[in-house]
Amino acid sequence: MGAKRGPFSCGLDAAVAVVGGKWKPLILWELHDGARRFGELRRSLRGISEKMLIQQLRELEADGIVHREVYREVPPRVEYSLTEAGSSLNKALLPLGDWGEEHMDHITAVRGA
Repeated sequence: MGAKRGPFSCGLDAAVAVVGGKWKPLILWELHDGARRFGELRRSLRGISEKMLIQQLRELEADGIVHREVYREVPPRVEYSLTEAGSSLNKALLPLGDWGEEHMDHITAVRGA
């Protein structure tokens, strides 16, 4: 685990601080193929409110995981993409997604969904 650095007790603590919650990993996954506009993200993330998507994107941007590009045109266009750190984090999440795929039936059964 190593010595404590800053407010985090270990690397996992730091990573969870960045991707914690329901929506951030899903936003990262949606951005893995390239830049997406806000509306595209909203449509692909069923169940997320506009307010929550804005909040999550702002937090990911503040953490240096997502880049927000504003195009000065009419109508205005904004695109979101992964930074280098975001791409690295997305790669780290792949094994977690694989685990979820492998155990999805079990998770569904025990949660009664």
